[in-house]
Amino acid sequence: MRMASARLILHLFFLFAMLLALASVQTYADVFGSYNDREMRVVAVSALPLEGRETLHLIKQGSPFLYARDGVIFSNFEKRLPKRQRGYYREFTVKTPGIRNRGARRIVCGQPVECYYSADHYQTFRRIVE
Repeated sequence: MRMASARLILHLFFLFAMLLALASVQTYADVFGSYNDREMRVVAVSALPLEGRETLHLIKQGSPFLYARDGVIFSNFEKRLPKRQRGYYREFTVKTPGIRNRGARRIVCGQPVECYYSADHYQTFRRIVE
């Protein structure tokens, strides 16, 4: 009987420790953000291509945008940006000289203005800093 009680207590303790560890990890992620928040590379506004600086200026003004899809929701399906609620991010086209379509360059922003630059159609991002 004593052995069964000791095993039960040991199992309950182990279960409690696992639940506590999981709760701690989730709390850490909620407080300090995702891996992407801490590891995100940055780019200064001055280091953006001229067209990127122009797009950023239009974003801060609120319009007029060059492309019909500018300002649509960016869903972050690949989770390359920090996790936020649906509808948080909006995407904007950075014009590419010599390209007739929208090209691959984008700026994605959340609210308040938290913007990221992608030169390769969402494969990689850099957080834009002033």
